[in-house]
Amino acid sequence: MREKIESASFFIGRGDDHDLISFGSGQPDMAPPLSAYHVLDNYREFKYGLIQGELALREALAREYPEATPDQFVITNGASEAIDLSLRCIAANGGAGGKVLLPRPYYYSYPFNVTFAGLTPIYYDLDQSGKIDFESFARLVPECAAVLINSPSNPTGTVQEIATLRKIEKLCDELGKYVISDEVYKDLVYVRENYLLSGKKVLTVNSFSKTYAMCGLRVGYLYSKNKEIVQGVIEMKTHTSMNTSIMGQAMALASMKERDAYVAPHVAIWRERRDMIYEGMRALGLDLYKPEGAFYVLPKFKEPTRVMHDLYYNYRMITYDGTWFGAPDRLRFSYALDAQKIKEGLNRLEKFLNTEYRNY
Repeated sequence: MREKIESASFFIGRGDDHDLISFGSGQPDMAPPLSAYHVLDNYREFKYGLIQGELALREALAREYPEATPDQFVITNGASEAIDLSLRCIAANGGAGGKVLLPRPYYYSYPFNVTFAGLTPIYYDLDQSGKIDFESFARLVPECAAVLINSPSNPTGTVQEIATLRKIEKLCDELGKYVISDEVYKDLVYVRENYLLSGKKVLTVNSFSKTYAMCGLRVGYLYSKNKEIVQGVIEMKTHTSMNTSIMGQAMALASMKERDAYVAPHVAIWRERRDMIYEGMRALGLDLYKPEGAFYVLPKFKEPTRVMHDLYYNYRMITYDGTWFGAPDRLRFSYALDAQKIKEGLNRLEKFLNTEYRNY
């Protein structure tokens, strides 16, 4: 009898079986920069670290952002902790019980992050191309304490238009609304350079997980020129997780030294895989956005929850139910796996579409 799959937690950590094709977790299959490994050769530090994060890493990050200073960064346990603590600080700073505006489709943790912070998620729908309709967005902003922007997006793979992002900056600045900008895929963009949102209440969230293939080390960060939020996050972190792994931070810092040699060649690989899975799914007759960044596709299916179960139990393929992302007519596929597995996965998907899916 098949076990019912009700959340992504069912799949996380699976995928080591040689016969299993995992289009599930957004975890790069490529190795981190070699310099990260060499940190371990003589590493001997196992003490508590600075709650805000090691100064050398914050200094290096500050050099990547215009007119930034190290005191504007907090190193966190992945981007997830940065989002969690930011939301809790917004609630503590007068936003308690307030609303947070989310795009739909959304990353599956966002509604939970908002709710756990004592806030209420409300939604606007992305348009048919996966972009923000500014008029729909603007109508809801005045009633919110904060908005969350995710570009490039998980799960759609779309990159928001610069003109729209500038309108969002201006509107939220005028209304005094917090903007949490989740930019963990900012280095994995195929169409242009990433646009950095800015403003008095903009909180930028990023991570080493995707750019440098270091998911398990859980090194992310918050960057903001809003001193109140930065200090609030540090104080809250003091009483929750304390410091982020100092060994992980050392490996992250070492990886940054290889940025120029590492990132561009890997973006080229992601683009090739994007083209392979996008064109392969289009050839199978599926309807999906063409990703402009990140490494996800979100094709439409009849009864996607049933499809997810059948693909896993009958075809040894992991996919994520679009219902978890606010897209109940779709499935999310991550193409963070090598080309041969993508090809094999497309072959299995074709067999499925030509057999039992016909009877749905």
